[in-house]
Amino acid sequence: MKAGFQTVFFKEMKDVLRDRKTLLLMIVLPIVVVPLLLNLLIGFVIKKEQEAKTEVLEYVVFGDEFAPELAKTFEAANGFKKVTLGSPDELVAAIREDRIDFGLVIPEKTAAQLSGQEQASIELHFDNASMGSKVEDRVQDLVEKFNDGLTAARLAKLGVPPGQKQKSLLEPVRLRKQGTGKIREVIGDRIGGMVPYFFIAFCFMGVVYPAIHLGAGEKERGTLETLLLAPIPRHQVVLGKFLAVFCGGIIAVLLNLASLGTWLAIKAGELRGIIGTLIGSIDLLDLVLLALMLIPVAAMFAALLLSVSIFARNSAEASTLISPFGIVLIVPAALAMLPGVELNWFWAWVPITNVSLAMKELLKGTMDYTMLLAIFASSTLIAGGLLFFCAKWFNRESVLFRV
Repeated sequence: MKAGFQTVFFKEMKDVLRDRKTLLLMIVLPIVVVPLLLNLLIGFVIKKEQEAKTEVLEYVVFGDEFAPELAKTFEAANGFKKVTLGSPDELVAAIREDRIDFGLVIPEKTAAQLSGQEQASIELHFDNASMGSKVEDRVQDLVEKFNDGLTAARLAKLGVPPGQKQKSLLEPVRLRKQGTGKIREVIGDRIGGMVPYFFIAFCFMGVVYPAIHLGAGEKERGTLETLLLAPIPRHQVVLGKFLAVFCGGIIAVLLNLASLGTWLAIKAGELRGIIGTLIGSIDLLDLVLLALMLIPVAAMFAALLLSVSIFARNSAEASTLISPFGIVLIVPAALAMLPGVELNWFWAWVPITNVSLAMKELLKGTMDYTMLLAIFASSTLIAGGLLFFCAKWFNRESVLFRV
């Protein structure tokens, strides 16, 4: 009896490894795509940050005669280029057409307000729909620099000497921030929710095609009847197929982690700053725990998708039926990216979300290892329940031979 499911398993693994599409998702994508995505993502972020800081911003000023010193501050600053425009009415169109980056409109009353030591307001027009734009920050920095000089001059007229005396007058109480979190915890909290999302997605993709190939695909090839005539109990046939599909997910996970580990080893010495600190702080134990937590997730995916595939009449129908599960099963992983969602004893029992949050804690270096038991227990129980359902499902003739 023991040899029954083993025979099915080895037979199904041979079939899986002969399928090119399955090999592509199980082997090629994890090895190639993970390092490539990480390189592109980090390279893109670094490049955009540098471009945003060094980009020359073209701007126009209307009413510069009412605040000549402020206008000179922008003209003298590096990275700013003054251009001309017909009237303030053209500002919106010019910004939307990328002819200018921003525009300043200085009201006529500004001159009297500044000379009277009052507060003046000027208008900044820019594209606030551009997430990567640094226009607002760079303009704000220049205005603050101008304000510092103007404030110092005003206080000097009032008899307040420059230096520390003026600072203490303007800011009687200064808040000195002393964060208790390490750099790894801070960065891990910000990006730690995205990493599990990708691993769980790759785990899902590693299971999809083996499940279709060994379920609906076997119906298409006409080999299911032959397999059912073999002197092997059906629950062992299901177990053999499940193990083959499960191995597809595990192979995808292990290759992903191996690819990530290799990339970390290479990049740890190249990258500097907070990204380099985070990468250098991830050790082999963290990667091993990441792999262990994905094992029950792969088992859940394998049992569920094999049940769906067995129900389908053919591979096309199986793909159609499985597609919605890709969204439904990945959504819990995305919960780890929401603010305020932290790993506790409640979330430790929520499938997929618990694994995603645990991975986030591992990246932060703040994992409570006692919760791993609850995470493994909940995931294993669900995977076992889905496998039991799959075995019962496989015993129904109306499911196996749908017309």
